[in-house]
Amino acid sequence: MASEKVETVVAGNYVEMEREEEEGQSNSTKTKLSKLFWHGGSVYDAWFSCASNQVAQVLLTLPYSFSQLGMLSGIIFQLFYGLMGSWTAYLISVLYVEYRTRKEREKVDFRNHVIQWFEVLDGLLGKHWRNIGLFFNCTFLLFGSVIQLIACASNIYYINDNLDKRTWTYIFGACCATTVFIPSFHNYRVWSFLGLIMTTYTSWYLTIASLLHGQVEGVKHSGPATMVLYFTGATNILYTFGGHAVTVEIMHAMWKPQKFKLIYLIATIYVLTLTLPSASAVYWAFGDLLLNHSNALALLPRTGFRDTAVILMLIHQFITFGFACTPLYFVWEKFIGIHETKSLFKRAITRLPVVIPIWFLAIIFPFFGPINSTVGSLLVSFTVYIIPALAHMMTFASASARENAVERPPKRVGGWAGMYSVNIFVVIWVFIVGFGFGGWASMVNFVHQINTFGLFTKCYQCPKHN
Repeated sequence: MASEKVETVVAGNYVEMEREEEEGQSNSTKTKLSKLFWHGGSVYDAWFSCASNQVAQVLLTLPYSFSQLGMLSGIIFQLFYGLMGSWTAYLISVLYVEYRTRKEREKVDFRNHVIQWFEVLDGLLGKHWRNIGLFFNCTFLLFGSVIQLIACASNIYYINDNLDKRTWTYIFGACCATTVFIPSFHNYRVWSFLGLIMTTYTSWYLTIASLLHGQVEGVKHSGPATMVLYFTGATNILYTFGGHAVTVEIMHAMWKPQKFKLIYLIATIYVLTLTLPSASAVYWAFGDLLLNHSNALALLPRTGFRDTAVILMLIHQFITFGFACTPLYFVWEKFIGIHETKSLFKRAITRLPVVIPIWFLAIIFPFFGPINSTVGSLLVSFTVYIIPALAHMMTFASASARENAVERPPKRVGGWAGMYSVNIFVVIWVFIVGFGFGGWASMVNFVHQINTFGLFTKCYQCPKHN
């Protein structure tokens, strides 16, 4: 019986899923409903998760980035970082499959254990790589969750300004804390599907509403005006296509993780059909006004369509908060030793302390827009670009490792030589342009926001009509 279980795991299927199917024979209707809405693990689920998670509130800040970069640079950077992000997501998937295959050969069973990126690094490269990966990944996901809370407060203010943004942050912090009850990425099936519909609606609303509105009187398109603004805008786009910090968890939620390979690239192509038209149209209509309005919804007139977009984005930000926070929940569970418990309630209660620092940081730094670029340059650059590229090169540095690799480089990229060439380019480019120039520019801009509005500001970029 034990050997059958191991063989099942090696094949890429999850034993617990098969058990549910067996139990479903006696309660088929309940199981069918559960599988339909709750238990996802197909290629399509992974695609919806990647596409839904990749573009959330950042959809509303990309026009702001275009005002900093200019139209041409904005389009080029989206295409360039979209391709680069897809490449490093592919590297992460290769390393995950390599790690999992090695462990399964040692008869390790992952039935009640979610594999995470830092564990992949630990298994392939040792504890120092694990510690570096854990630090960057957790810090990025922490601030990624913070950004979702800030975005909730920023958006709801445009349909109800009776409360200031800080108060809305308190309220949505409590709402987002309910994500502790979602066990894993298996259980985001319906949410991922709905989330993508929500961002698709919002994107095309921004595009059509901007085109119908037309250009404001005396519109100017002066970007790029300064180096600081230029590299701040570029790092926001780096952040946009760096949403694959949860790639390993999404892969682990698949019934057959080996099929992940090109899913992120296909998701990115779809996301580009949302981000390019919306950012271009809003920037065309409002130009330099966006420099002082990091949320594109602020410039569009209030209509039923805009209110719908706001509400849908609020729901989507709740979903994305869960995506960013769930890996942090897993890390915390492992740290206190209850990760493999089967009690959902016990896990949920012990997860709550993770939400508190997120809540607090969202109140300290409510700078919707500028915080994206800062996180992008200082954290995303390493978490999902530099570290995966370096880890891949180190893992397959020896001839024997390359010979026994589970996933070999595709011939169309030039085999191992081509793969190493691309990886070296990614590391150098992101370190110099993303972390170096981007870090300098985003920190200058971030400090400017602090000096202008102050920490704990009650209502960031709110109109002064009160």
